[in-house]
Amino acid sequence: MSKKKLSIEDILEDDDLGILDSKSSKSSVKSEDQRLIDSFKEINSFIDANGKEPEQGGGISEMRLQLRLKGFRESKNKKEILKPYDRHHLLFQKQPPKSVADIFEDDELDLLSPNTEAESIFDFKHTPKNIERAESDFVAQRKPLTDKEFESYKSLFKQVHKEIKSGKRILREFRNTDKNLKEKHFYILDGILCYLELANIELVEEKNMGGKRLRMNGRTRTIFDNGTYSNMLYRSLGKLLTINGRVVSETDEAAENELSVNATQVEPEDVESGWIYVLRSKSKNPEIASINNLHKIGFSTVDVKRRTVNAANQSTYLNADVEIVATFKCLNLNTQKFENLIHRFFKDVQLQIDILSQGNQRISPREWFVVPFPIIERVVELFISGEIVNYRYDVENEAIIEI
Repeated sequence: MSKKKLSIEDILEDDDLGILDSKSSKSSVKSEDQRLIDSFKEINSFIDANGKEPEQGGGISEMRLQLRLKGFRESKNKKEILKPYDRHHLLFQKQPPKSVADIFEDDELDLLSPNTEAESIFDFKHTPKNIERAESDFVAQRKPLTDKEFESYKSLFKQVHKEIKSGKRILREFRNTDKNLKEKHFYILDGILCYLELANIELVEEKNMGGKRLRMNGRTRTIFDNGTYSNMLYRSLGKLLTINGRVVSETDEAAENELSVNATQVEPEDVESGWIYVLRSKSKNPEIASINNLHKIGFSTVDVKRRTVNAANQSTYLNADVEIVATFKCLNLNTQKFENLIHRFFKDVQLQIDILSQGNQRISPREWFVVPFPIIERVVELFISGEIVNYRYDVENEAIIEI
C-alpha cells in the first residue's frame, strides 16, 4: 500500500502543536523613540526634585538637561513624540483664550461645570472630614471673567510678558509666603502668569498640634492670564506657589523708584527694615580661599551676628565661618528689593559655584561676588540716594562708571 504524499497545505493544517507558528523575537535594543522618551523623563525627574526647569550655571549635569530641553523645543517632530509625557507643559506654550467660550471648551478636567464629580475630591473615606475647609476651597475654584471684565488686564499681562522676555523682569523661586506674596505683584502658577490684585489679609488664630498660633490669612483676588480669577485663601495660594510657582520680579525702574521714595521719608515713627550686610568667607577650601575680594552681599531682618552664628553648617555661607565686614541699617526700605538690585548691579562678577549641603543636595549660592569692598560700600550709598540709575559697574577696571 503506497503512502499518500503530503502537500505543504496538509503539513500546515496538521500542525496541532503550533510548531510552525512564526513568533517574532523581541529585541532588547531600545528604539530611537524610546531613547528620546527616556531622555525627556530625566528632565521631568529633575523638575520633580528641584521645582524648576534645568538652567545654565547649575552644574554640568543641569546644563546638559537644559540644552537637551532646548533641542526638544526646537524640533516639531520630537515635540509630537514627547507630547504624551509632557506633564510639566515644557514643550507647548498654551495660547491664552480669546473668549469665555474658549475657556469652557478648554476645560479638560471639567472643573468649571457646576455638577461635576470634582467636588467629591474633598470626600475623604479614611481621614477626618473638614467641612469648613472643603467649602472654602470649593468657593476658591477659578471662575471665568467676562470679556469686558478681562479687557482691563490684557495690556497689563502683555506688558509683563514683554518685560520677562526682554530680561527686565526675571523669574525666581517662590519661598516664604509672608515675605513674597504681596498685592499688585505677578507670579507664575502652573505655567500661567497671574496677578495678585487684592489680598484682604489679617492675623488669624489657628489651631495646630502644638496649640494656637497667629498667622496671616484671608481671601485674595487673583487674576490669571487665561481669563479666569480666583478668591482662594492667602495661605492656600502661597502653598500652591511653593509647590509649582515662581515669583516675577519687579522691573529695575519700579524697584529703584520705590527704594528712592522710601529712603527720603524721614518720620518720627521710622521703621527699621533690617540690615544689608557684607561678609568675607573664612573657608579653608583652596578653590574659595584663593579668590581675592570675594564677598557675600545679603540682607537680614535679625541681628547679623545671630544670623551667621551657624554659618559653617550652611551651604549659603559656603559651609564655612564668615567674617562680618560691614552692616548697613535700613529704615523704611524693602531690604529684599534693595539686595536684589545690588545683585543685579554686580551680576557680571557673581561667583558661579556648586556646594553640597548637609543633605548631600547640590546648592548654587548666588549672593557671593568678586568685587572690592570699597566698591560695594559706594554702591550701597548710591542705592540709598537713588543715584544708582546713573551708573554701571566696569568689571575690567573695577570701577563705577557714570552712564
